[in-house]
This record gives sequence, structure tokens and C-alpha cells, in this order.
Amino acid sequence: MSETPKQKVSMVSLGCPKNLVDAEVMLGVLAQQQYEITTDEKDADVIIVNTCSFIKEAKQESIDAILDLAERKHDGRCHTLIVSGCLPQRYQEELAKELPEVDIFIGTGDYPRIAEILAEKSDNGLQLRYVGDPDFIYDETLPRLNSSPAWYSYIKIGEGCSNCCSYCIIPKLRGSYRSRPLEALVAEAERLAARGVKEINVISQDITRYGSDMSDGATLEKLVRRLAAIEGIKWIRLLYAYPDGITDSLIELIRDEPKVCKYLDIPIQHISDPVLKAMKRRSSEQQIRDLIDKLRREIPGIALRTSLIVGFPGETVEDFNKLTHFVEQTRFDRLGVFCYSKEEGTAAAEMPEQVTERVKRERYRKLMRAQARLSFRHNRTLIGTVEQVIVEGYSEETELLLKGRSSRQAPDIDGQVYITSGTADIGDIVALKITDSSDYDLIGEMLE
Repeated sequence: MSETPKQKVSMVSLGCPKNLVDAEVMLGVLAQQQYEITTDEKDADVIIVNTCSFIKEAKQESIDAILDLAERKHDGRCHTLIVSGCLPQRYQEELAKELPEVDIFIGTGDYPRIAEILAEKSDNGLQLRYVGDPDFIYDETLPRLNSSPAWYSYIKIGEGCSNCCSYCIIPKLRGSYRSRPLEALVAEAERLAARGVKEINVISQDITRYGSDMSDGATLEKLVRRLAAIEGIKWIRLLYAYPDGITDSLIELIRDEPKVCKYLDIPIQHISDPVLKAMKRRSSEQQIRDLIDKLRREIPGIALRTSLIVGFPGETVEDFNKLTHFVEQTRFDRLGVFCYSKEEGTAAAEMPEQVTERVKRERYRKLMRAQARLSFRHNRTLIGTVEQVIVEGYSEETELLLKGRSSRQAPDIDGQVYITSGTADIGDIVALKITDSSDYDLIGEMLE
């Protein structure tokens, strides 16, 4: 008797790396239950869209992806379309009415039940919704199928957020901050290292809050030291460190531990005190400036990345000019800018003096033009220096060039390094002499 063919599942994960980890857990659960994972949506029986709804653009991207993949129910073999993550957690009622093509909606707290939910799917054509309280946090007992390239992975050390910034919907979608147990995180990193992962990217909504909700003395510094002791791990990168949580001991750890990348992502959002206060941020202009000065003084050569919001309600021309001057003066290595998105359910959505979309876009373009100039000038100063680079494959333009990232470039969000000479295997970390640069990318040749 022939075996029943395995059901094939394809996953599209949108949004941030934290969302990607959730998607990888779902894939791990399904693979453990004998589903076959495929990257070809036309060949998939089940398609899952793991969505983001943080800001307006993310919501639109999610909706567009859902509508596009719904076509696979006509020109492919898909019989079940699932929408998971932040979008259904936030808009389950509206989505159920507007998207009859979707068979199942799953919220941010129910995704580990994906295999059980699929087993419950009825054949009567009724939509199913599994959107409960967002209080789940995954643990080491759940499988996870790493979808990133084999040499790097993300470790989500906590879930949710307790900062309650006035513009942000995350606490309502993900719950308050919950740290994962330190030993569970170390065990996960050890498994990743055993599979060949060399670079660990530590993530959560705010990594500096790690351990604050637990009574066992766990801290970010203790966790990072344990991760650094794992054989096979070469780089540890810290992403999303809120400025008020960056301690002297964390700065010393970044400076002194060779495996910790001299790189820090610090989302400051603005520099004008009236705007920071309206945003309910916990840091002032002077505190932010003092922190950046200390980081650069204590960790020479550190790459600093930040994210900023323009067009927040009440942001005046003076506020924006101060922000622009701050960016030009501070010279961040990496910078992301977002136009303020008015999100229902947040305090900022009810504030007076909402800034027009036209003004937001003008301010966005001005700030990004300034950053492009600063980035170009900074990259020119790197010519002649030697960078440690992880080789990631061939350039999209030509197979005559290898490409990679330096330890001062995070996956997907920062630039790349193009390698003009030398040979190496994908995943190797090599010494590269920088010979040229562009606005955001570097060019170099391998040293013998």
C-alpha cells in the first residue's frame, strides 16, 4: 500500500526578525508533524503569511501579500491559506469580513498550535479564528527550523514590551515584556552552534530589559557571557538596546569580549526633549548625547545604528531642525527613518497638531539625504583599513564577485561588502582590506 503523500507548507514571513523567529517555530512544529516545507508557493498545499501591523506601510505590505498568495488557490495546489501574527491579533473581525479567501487566522499567542489548528480545519468552508491573549512565550521544548542562511541566526530573548511609548501598538499585540530563561537561551544557542551557526543576533523589543521580570538574577550581561563561551560562535550582535538600559557593565562587556561585535542598535526615535516627552520615551536629549559620547570613548570604532521618527504630532520646524543637526553632528554609522504612522489605539493618535503626510515625506527625504552623505564620507575613511568579513555568496550583479558583511553590518538592514579577490567558502570569516566604497557598501580584497 502506498504512503499518503506529505502535505507541503510554504511560509512567507513579513516584518522584523522577531516575527521571523515566530515563523521558524511554526515551521519547526510542522516539520516535526511530518509536513514537508517548500519555498515554492505554487507547489504548496498550505500557505502561511506571518504578518506585521506595526505601522501603515507594514499593514499594507501584509494585505498585498495575502491577496497575492490567495491567487495560489486558483493557479497552484493551495487549499488552505493561513494568516498569522500581528495583523489578525489586531484586526481579526475586520479581516474576517474583508478577506474571505483566508481559511484560518492565528494570533501572536497561538502560533505554536499550528499543527493542531491545521488538524482541526473543517471541510465546510468556514473560516477559523484562533486569536487569544498575547501571553505566550516559546521555550526550548518547541522545535525551530532556521530559515536564515546557515551561518547566522536570531535568538529572541524576550517577548512583548513594557515601555508603552505613546506611538506604539506592540504592547497590545504582544503583551508586556517576558524574559526567556537564561539556560533555555544558552541551550538554543548551543544547538545552533552545533548546526554550524557562527553569528548570533540577540533580539527582543528591548534587550536591555532582559531579566528585569525574573527573580533569578539573570541579566543581559550574564547571558552574553554565557553565549560567548559557546564553541563555534564567532560573532554576537546586540540589536534594539534602549538607551536608558545601556549600563556601564554592558559597555565594558562590548569593549572587552572579542566575540561581541563592536556594533549597537540604539532606537532613540528623536532628540528634541518636547517630542521625546510626548513620545513617552525615558531618555532626554542630554542623556542620549552623553551615552553616545561614552560609547565612542569607551569602545573606539564602535558602529552605532539608530532609528528615528519624523512627523510626530506636534513636531515643529525647530524640533526637526534640531534632529537634522543632531544627525549631522553625531554621524551615525547606520540610520533608519520612519514617517510617523497614526495608529488607532495609541495615545499619539489622539494628540492634536497631527503633521501632514506631505510634511512627513519632506522631512523623511531631507534626513535620508543627509544620512547618505554622512555614510558616504564615513565609508571613505575606511579605505585602507582591514575588516573581518563573513562571506555570504556571490554578488547579484556578477558571479565574479563574492559578497559578505563585516562585523559592523547586521544582516538584511545594513550594507554589504563586495570582495574583488581571493577565494573562500560561504560562511567563512576572512580578513579584508577595504579598497573602495559607495554610500552604504564597501569593496575590498582578501588578505593572504
